[in-house]
Amino acid sequence: MRRGEVWWVDFDERRLVVLLSEDDASAIRAMQVVAPAGVDISGLGVEIPVGAREGLPFEGVLRFAFPRPGFTPCTWLTTVSTDDLAERAAVLPSAKLSEIEDALRLGEQTTEWTPSASAKLGGMRDALRLSGPG
Repeated sequence: MRRGEVWWVDFDERRLVVLLSEDDASAIRAMQVVAPAGVDISGLGVEIPVGAREGLPFEGVLRFAFPRPGFTPCTWLTTVSTDDLAERAAVLPSAKLSEIEDALRLGEQTTEWTPSASAKLGGMRDALRLSGPG
Protein backbone atom coordinates (compact mmCIF):
# COMPACT_ATOMS: atom_id res chain seq x y z
CA MET A 1 0.00 0.00 0.00
CA ARG A 2 1.35 3.38 -0.99
CA ARG A 3 0.40 6.98 -0.55
CA GLY A 4 -1.89 8.14 -3.36
CA GLU A 5 -3.51 4.78 -3.99
CA VAL A 6 -7.32 4.67 -4.02
CA TRP A 7 -8.88 1.61 -2.36
CA TRP A 8 -12.33 0.19 -1.77
CA VAL A 9 -13.03 -0.38 1.92
CA ASP A 10 -16.06 -1.74 3.72
CA PHE A 11 -17.22 0.66 6.43
CA ASP A 12 -20.99 0.78 6.89
CA GLU A 13 -21.03 0.34 3.10
CA ARG A 14 -18.42 -0.05 0.38
CA ARG A 15 -16.57 3.26 -0.06
CA LEU A 16 -13.49 4.63 -1.78
CA VAL A 17 -10.61 6.06 0.24
CA VAL A 18 -7.38 7.73 -0.81
CA LEU A 19 -4.33 6.60 1.16
CA LEU A 20 -2.48 9.59 2.61
CA SER A 21 0.29 7.68 4.37
CA GLU A 22 2.36 4.59 3.75
CA ASP A 23 1.51 1.27 5.38
CA ASP A 24 3.07 1.27 8.86
CA ALA A 25 1.64 -2.18 9.70
CA SER A 26 -0.83 -0.75 12.22
CA ALA A 27 -2.65 2.24 10.75
CA ILE A 28 -2.91 4.02 7.43
CA ARG A 29 -4.20 7.58 7.24
CA ALA A 30 -6.85 7.84 4.52
CA MET A 31 -9.63 10.14 3.32
CA GLN A 32 -13.02 9.08 2.03
CA VAL A 33 -14.17 10.14 -1.43
CA VAL A 34 -17.55 11.84 -0.99
CA ALA A 35 -20.14 13.60 -3.15
CA PRO A 36 -19.54 17.33 -3.76
CA ALA A 37 -21.24 19.63 -1.23
CA GLY A 38 -23.49 21.18 -3.86
CA VAL A 39 -23.18 24.58 -2.18
CA ASP A 40 -20.38 27.15 -2.07
CA ILE A 41 -18.01 26.20 0.78
CA SER A 42 -15.25 28.71 -0.02
CA GLY A 43 -13.89 30.19 3.17
CA LEU A 44 -15.15 27.17 5.11
CA GLY A 45 -13.21 24.45 3.38
CA VAL A 46 -12.00 23.16 0.05
CA GLU A 47 -12.94 20.25 -2.16
CA ILE A 48 -10.45 18.46 -4.40
CA PRO A 49 -12.27 16.74 -7.29
CA VAL A 50 -11.39 13.14 -8.15
CA GLY A 51 -13.07 10.91 -10.67
CA ALA A 52 -12.81 9.40 -14.13
CA ARG A 53 -9.64 11.36 -14.99
CA GLU A 54 -7.94 9.56 -12.10
CA GLY A 55 -9.41 6.17 -13.02
CA LEU A 56 -12.26 6.17 -10.47
CA PRO A 57 -15.67 4.69 -11.27
CA PHE A 58 -17.54 7.88 -10.28
CA GLU A 59 -16.99 11.60 -9.73
CA GLY A 60 -16.42 12.72 -6.14
CA VAL A 61 -14.32 14.99 -3.97
CA LEU A 62 -11.98 14.94 -1.04
CA ARG A 63 -13.41 17.55 1.35
CA PHE A 64 -11.19 19.46 3.76
CA ALA A 65 -13.02 21.64 6.28
CA PHE A 66 -11.24 24.53 7.95
CA PRO A 67 -11.29 24.47 11.76
CA ARG A 68 -12.52 27.42 13.75
CA PRO A 69 -12.38 28.20 17.48
CA GLY A 70 -14.83 26.11 19.49
CA PHE A 71 -15.78 24.00 16.46
CA THR A 72 -14.44 20.67 15.27
CA PRO A 73 -15.37 20.23 11.63
CA CYS A 74 -16.72 16.95 10.36
CA THR A 75 -13.99 15.41 8.29
CA TRP A 76 -13.68 12.40 6.12
CA LEU A 77 -10.16 11.75 7.33
CA THR A 78 -9.92 8.28 8.83
CA THR A 79 -7.51 5.54 9.79
CA VAL A 80 -7.66 2.12 8.17
CA SER A 81 -5.65 -1.06 8.51
CA THR A 82 -4.46 -3.26 5.70
CA ASP A 83 -7.28 -5.68 6.66
CA ASP A 84 -9.83 -2.93 5.80
CA LEU A 85 -8.55 -2.57 2.24
CA ALA A 86 -10.64 -4.73 -0.09
CA GLU A 87 -9.52 -3.84 -3.61
CA ARG A 88 -7.28 -1.20 -5.21
CA ALA A 89 -9.24 1.04 -7.55
CA ALA A 90 -6.67 3.53 -8.87
CA VAL A 91 -3.49 5.50 -8.20
CA LEU A 92 -3.65 9.30 -8.13
CA PRO A 93 -1.12 11.25 -10.21
CA SER A 94 1.52 13.30 -8.40
CA ALA A 95 -0.17 16.60 -9.41
CA LYS A 96 -3.37 15.52 -7.63
CA LEU A 97 -1.34 14.48 -4.56
CA SER A 98 0.19 17.98 -4.49
CA GLU A 99 -3.33 19.49 -4.44
CA ILE A 100 -4.25 17.20 -1.55
CA GLU A 101 -1.11 18.15 0.40
CA ASP A 102 -1.93 21.85 -0.08
CA ALA A 103 -5.49 21.26 1.18
CA LEU A 104 -4.21 19.34 4.21
CA ARG A 105 -1.90 22.24 5.08
CA LEU A 106 -4.76 24.74 4.71
CA GLY A 107 -6.93 22.63 7.00
CA GLU A 108 -4.25 22.62 9.68
CA GLN A 109 -3.91 26.42 9.73
CA THR A 110 -5.83 28.52 12.21
CA THR A 111 -8.50 30.53 10.44
CA GLU A 112 -9.80 33.82 11.77
CA TRP A 113 -13.59 33.58 11.86
CA THR A 114 -15.71 36.62 11.22
CA PRO A 115 -19.46 37.02 11.71
CA SER A 116 -19.93 36.76 7.93
CA ALA A 117 -18.00 33.45 7.82
CA SER A 118 -20.15 32.10 10.66
CA ALA A 119 -23.31 33.21 8.84
CA LYS A 120 -22.07 31.53 5.67
CA LEU A 121 -21.49 28.30 7.62
CA GLY A 122 -25.06 28.48 8.93
CA GLY A 123 -26.41 29.04 5.43
CA MET A 124 -24.38 26.15 4.07
CA ARG A 125 -25.67 23.87 6.84
CA ASP A 126 -29.26 24.88 6.03
CA ALA A 127 -28.76 24.28 2.29
CA LEU A 128 -27.28 20.84 2.94
CA ARG A 129 -30.20 19.92 5.21
CA LEU A 130 -32.70 20.98 2.54
CA SER A 131 -30.93 18.95 -0.15
CA GLY A 132 -31.36 15.75 1.88
CA PRO A 133 -28.90 12.93 2.58
CA GLY A 134 -25.83 12.86 0.44
